[in-house]
Amino acid sequence: MADNAHSHGNMDVSTQEKTFDGFIYLVTRAAIGCVVLLLIAALFGA
Repeated sequence: MADNAHSHGNMDVSTQEKTFDGFIYLVTRAAIGCVVLLLIAALFGA
């Protein structure tokens, strides 16, 4: 069998973590922007 069997928790996931953090940041900012735009539209009757 394979000598280099998978062992849980040894993979370097720093790139994936940075990508996920960037995604969450972008989604959070987009959601806040949508809420602000909806509030402005509601206040000024657009």
